[in-house]
Amino acid sequence: MALWALVPVKHLQNGKSRLAGVLTEKERAALATAWLQHTLRILVNIPAVQHTLVVSRDQRALRIARDLGVQTVSEGPASELNAALERATEAARLQGAAAVLILPIDLPLLVAADLEALLADAGSGPQVVAAPDRHGSGTNALFVQPPGAIKYAFGPDSLQAHAAAARAAGVPYCERKLPGLAMDVDLPEDLHMINGLANGKPA
Repeated sequence: MALWALVPVKHLQNGKSRLAGVLTEKERAALATAWLQHTLRILVNIPAVQHTLVVSRDQRALRIARDLGVQTVSEGPASELNAALERATEAARLQGAAAVLILPIDLPLLVAADLEALLADAGSGPQVVAAPDRHGSGTNALFVQPPGAIKYAFGPDSLQAHAAAARAAGVPYCERKLPGLAMDVDLPEDLHMINGLANGKPA
């Protein structure tokens, strides 16, 4: 199975605006950069992932990816996330991808074992495997085999939308709840929880 990981990256400098109350713009940019590097270093060292592709309009993010030996796709300023991922998926499919793994970068507790557990559920036939966020509403990782088997629906309540898309397409669907994939960061309270867990304190 030729598996491609697709990593969408928003603008590093302006991302995570909802953290502006607790972090400066410079701090948010540094955090996003660290998350990007952390995610890519994990992906390039997982044998099951043959190729990693960063999708972004941020030239700095694309340079960081290329410095780590990762392929890139530059998106236009008006590109919407799901449409950008559809184009990246088609590019991967044309280069021989048999499956794709969509993975955001705002998962600071991510470890390789989480992704290996997610991929362990993948068989040889059509399949969709989703990793829910801690609220059970968002999709923090999505494995799709073959590429294009379903339309992406990242955004509010994406987990339910991806499950519905798989049902509509007649593709087997399952969910894997994994700690490193459940904890994404959007709000100040998410950041406080992550910091507490990283320091060994109760969340």
